[in-house]
Amino acid sequence: MSSIPERIANELEEEASETAAGPSTLLFAIATGVIILNLFAPQTLVGVIGPSLGFSENGAGLVAMASLLGYAAGLFFLVPLADLVENRRLVLRMLISALVMAVAAAFAPTGWSLLVFLFLLGAACSAIQILVPIAAAMTPPEHRGRVIGNVMSGLMVGILLSRPLASLVADIWGWRSFYAVSAAALALLTAVLALRLPERRPLVSSSYVSLIASLWQLLRDEPVLRIRAFSAALVMASFSLFWTAVALRLAQPPFSLGQANIAMFALVGAGGAAATSPFGRMGDRGWTRVATTVSHVILLGAMALSAWAGEAETGHSVISLVLLGAGAVMLDVGVTGDQTLGRRAINLLRPEARGRINGLFVGIFFLGGAVGSALAGTAWSWGGWTAVCAASAVFGAAALLTGLAARK
Repeated sequence: MSSIPERIANELEEEASETAAGPSTLLFAIATGVIILNLFAPQTLVGVIGPSLGFSENGAGLVAMASLLGYAAGLFFLVPLADLVENRRLVLRMLISALVMAVAAAFAPTGWSLLVFLFLLGAACSAIQILVPIAAAMTPPEHRGRVIGNVMSGLMVGILLSRPLASLVADIWGWRSFYAVSAAALALLTAVLALRLPERRPLVSSSYVSLIASLWQLLRDEPVLRIRAFSAALVMASFSLFWTAVALRLAQPPFSLGQANIAMFALVGAGGAAATSPFGRMGDRGWTRVATTVSHVILLGAMALSAWAGEAETGHSVISLVLLGAGAVMLDVGVTGDQTLGRRAINLLRPEARGRINGLFVGIFFLGGAVGSALAGTAWSWGGWTAVCAASAVFGAAALLTGLAARK
């Protein structure tokens, strides 16, 4: 049993280590937040992009899907390169590609050319999932959950701020201006990372073809990866369902919100990002299973509250709007908790395959997000807001059952 002076010395050493790692963690969090803006902003811009480029209502939905599908493709086919080539150089090249595609999107002459540029932009943005393993590799295993949680805070803030930010920029200068602003932010970020990003060389020597072929083997051999990726896909589908359809509900009576007020509502959800660090700490303490269950229960509670608040009557619109905002925050807390705990679990699996494992995990949960976005319109047209919340709750319940059925 250690003495009191030894325990104090260990605590001081731990605090010093965290303080030293703080600036790097903050840089990674900001980087992921800036990059991720490009993936979710189109969800709020489809209403203005579609008419300006001649898309029908169905075709306009492709704008929201293009960057997400490109991101998933990048996760499966570009992120595995992190296990083959030096990571710093790879990240910088991908960010430069993202910068070029953002500029191209700002000047896209036709709808179909925009879809191509957004797909390629999404693929280049998968650099995020190379930054996260770098952050994990720089951290001792006993603090990895906390650091990943802090980096995930930047990611979730970026996701949640993308919609209001894009709405406000487009309202002032037009939708093309958002991609111009994004290109400028990416240029600044690339310059900073070029100076601050450490080198990280892969631990294995293999060919690209064999790395891609090994993805299925990793998914087959790692039950933790399968379970956590499937759970993340389910909660991401729930998340996408809600946020794709909530603008439609807010534009209707009794709320009747305009684009700027809808943007402010989306800003409320950013509060859920604060849950990343607490969930990461719970994982570090060995409470992963309990914390995962809590995150899923919170998600289900969010959908019940949102469904009830969405059926507001004219005289209670303000109270209902506040409750709907509370449901949005709860949803984001539940999704953030599941993903933070999932990332911590998979980053403890195989150091030599960390890039591929992260690519598989995030690629699968973004496919879940794409499914949720695709179902949002169907659920809305079939049963309105109640059907949207019910469908979202079904995905949340499936995630809960998946977590309870897991052995650990």
